[in-house]
Amino acid sequence: MTIQKFGTAHWEGPIKEGKGLISTESGALKDQPYGFNTRFEGKPGSNPEELLGAAHAACFTMALSLILGDAGFTPTALDTKATVSLDKQEGGFAITAVHLVLTGTVPGASQEKFVELAEKAKANCPVSKLFKTEITLTAELKG
Repeated sequence: MTIQKFGTAHWEGPIKEGKGLISTESGALKDQPYGFNTRFEGKPGSNPEELLGAAHAACFTMALSLILGDAGFTPTALDTKATVSLDKQEGGFAITAVHLVLTGTVPGASQEKFVELAEKAKANCPVSKLFKTEITLTAELKG
């Protein structure tokens, strides 16, 4: 079974002065502005790296929920931040790293078991498999 989802981008103009719009199939994003200034200069709007970070955080967290459930744990809360690093390299830019920061409340789980299962989710979530870069993880079990 293949599940297909899509996002779209529209662009007008040269790279630095041009402007674009990003949308998603679901409508969660509809004509969200992006451009050189939102990607490289910190101006308001979206950019590909934050979208990749959001996708990775969502995918990883869902995978962890499944893995925790298979191990007999029910998470009360899982919160993940995925920081995507974009670096200028010879020949252009590259995504050089993704760092996941996870905090979770999982009754009955030890810190060691939580980290073990989180590492498994990091290695096996579909978005992690997409990246050809180092993915690191910091996991903290609360209470």
